[in-house]
Amino acid sequence: MQIKDKIFLVTGGGSGLGRETATFLFQQGAKVAMADVNPPSPLSEGHNYASNQLSITMDVREEKSVEAALEQIWTKWGHLHGVVNCAGVATPGKLIDKDGKAISLDIFKKVIDINLTGTINVIRLYVQKLLQSKPDLKCDPNVDNGIIINTASVAAFEGQIGQIAYASSKGAVAALTLPLARELSRYGIRVMTIAPGIFSTPMLKGLPEKAQASLAEQVPYPARLGRPEEYAALVGHIVQNSYLNGEIIRLDGAIRMGAR
Repeated sequence: MQIKDKIFLVTGGGSGLGRETATFLFQQGAKVAMADVNPPSPLSEGHNYASNQLSITMDVREEKSVEAALEQIWTKWGHLHGVVNCAGVATPGKLIDKDGKAISLDIFKKVIDINLTGTINVIRLYVQKLLQSKPDLKCDPNVDNGIIINTASVAAFEGQIGQIAYASSKGAVAALTLPLARELSRYGIRVMTIAPGIFSTPMLKGLPEKAQASLAEQVPYPARLGRPEEYAALVGHIVQNSYLNGEIIRLDGAIRMGAR
């Protein structure tokens, strides 16, 4: 699938990986809808600035919120070609804290609700809307009818102490990649997942500089934090390489996370 003139929805488009992905797709000539719980600010001005981007307030956990966002996109542009799911949280928490108290189920459920349930909620409603608008959609080996790119994490494979909720949610996102790709192949829709390592995002920048430097040193090569534009570039490659389907790609500088 070529990026130019295609229509994409990026969740978590207000900051971090989502923001950089939206910017990249927009700069490549796509029409981009950025969705977040708070309305994302406009991207920098460019060709057809106003007509090629859309800022949407959306909660990935809420059915009506996602349905309204999809309707807004369809009304403005029509067929939505791709969804990039970047919305997520990384609330830490051990099973048992230092005072012997068990993790709050409310904290655990919130992480699962946003990272996992929110991801599948967007996917299911996108595919439903797509099939409603094109009920005769069929697989053509030479045409991508849709592309779904999800965001997992290296924590899906090497979750650290204090990441039980986050690792659980991202492990599930990784696990649903293949069954979704198999199911949606009949419609010519691809499903891929990126598992980023340690990236320089607002979430990570909240840590002290010393902690950030320590994390960067754990990366074999290049020994630095990942850059959001590198994630966005991989999204671009996945979109354009139609033989990528049903796979999880680690983007992590060869890091393998330790227990802490």
